[in-house]
Amino acid sequence: MDLPSIVPPPHGQAWPEAMADAAGLNWMWLEEAARFAAENETAWPYDLRLHLESGYFEPPPLNALLGPIQPRGPANGLVLRRGFKVATWGDTEQVDFTFSAAKSYLSLLAGIAVMDGLISDLDEPVGRTVDDGGFDSVQNRGVTWRHLLQNTSEWEGELFGKSDVIDRNRSLGLEGKGRKGDLRPLGPPGTHWEYNDVRVNRLSLALLRRFGRPLPEVFAERIMQPIGASPDWSWHGYSTSSVDVGGRMIESVPGGSHWGGGTLIHAEDQARIGLLMLRGGDWGRRRILPAEWIAESLRPCALNPSYGLLWWLASRYEHAPEGSFFASGAGGNLTWVAPRQEIVAVLRWTDPGAADTFIRLIMQAVEQ
Repeated sequence: MDLPSIVPPPHGQAWPEAMADAAGLNWMWLEEAARFAAENETAWPYDLRLHLESGYFEPPPLNALLGPIQPRGPANGLVLRRGFKVATWGDTEQVDFTFSAAKSYLSLLAGIAVMDGLISDLDEPVGRTVDDGGFDSVQNRGVTWRHLLQNTSEWEGELFGKSDVIDRNRSLGLEGKGRKGDLRPLGPPGTHWEYNDVRVNRLSLALLRRFGRPLPEVFAERIMQPIGASPDWSWHGYSTSSVDVGGRMIESVPGGSHWGGGTLIHAEDQARIGLLMLRGGDWGRRRILPAEWIAESLRPCALNPSYGLLWWLASRYEHAPEGSFFASGAGGNLTWVAPRQEIVAVLRWTDPGAADTFIRLIMQAVEQ
């Protein structure tokens, strides 16, 4: 394959495309993958408010929405190879909430904080530099930045009207199928992996404290504008999540849309984020994130080898090639990055149960 590796031009200019054969891909398998993703749309209804208020994540009153939500659109997505578009389906500029894919965006912001010296050591207790009472208790004083980024913090408390107990002992495999978790005794920080939205939101607030600015502003200036993203994305907090930072009330944003709010974004901007990660933090001749941070983000957690620093890793999917990683959100929102194959794929509203088959089809296109 002699296709050059490119950095796509900024939003508003045509994104270069390449035919499958020029990209070293089998066109039949590539077309089949795109067709499969489009035809296997998530079972989630278009009315997301109705879906969330129905008790999908948890029963009333625990499921009360705190942030904005809007109806979703149809399934869509795209595949990049070496930065070229090689396949698209649906409206890839359809702006929708992306649920927990936003957790990976918080990981990018943590990398910026490390680069700027706002976090000097991931293994330092957060309470040493974030003095807002959230890390004063015996249970929480040992929580480090790494614990929060790996979902191993065991942080205890209530934040913005939601208790960590809601997601304590949460099983992702049970979501939408009944009770997803049960109250359990907490261990010391770093001893238990748990996918807990309240604790991720506690990380977001801690990052806000360190930056002293709204995280969406930082994300725009340090990530999205440098990679040429559109102005169409936005990141929303809760009606309860404004906090005083140096005398200024600033809205803290969540790492998902579990209770409304979160990131509204389209597939093309998500593909740019995936391409930034594939390139190890470089965008053309500009260093956006340290290569060391990207590598650290993708180092498997000892308690869950399918997870890094708010990024899912290859072992989550049977057919994902070694080195793959994912930003993943409920409802079928997935950004897949395969560095060795130089592929970025974005799935919006494709049935999560179809993701591994999609990956298999793309890998067949690569290998044929």
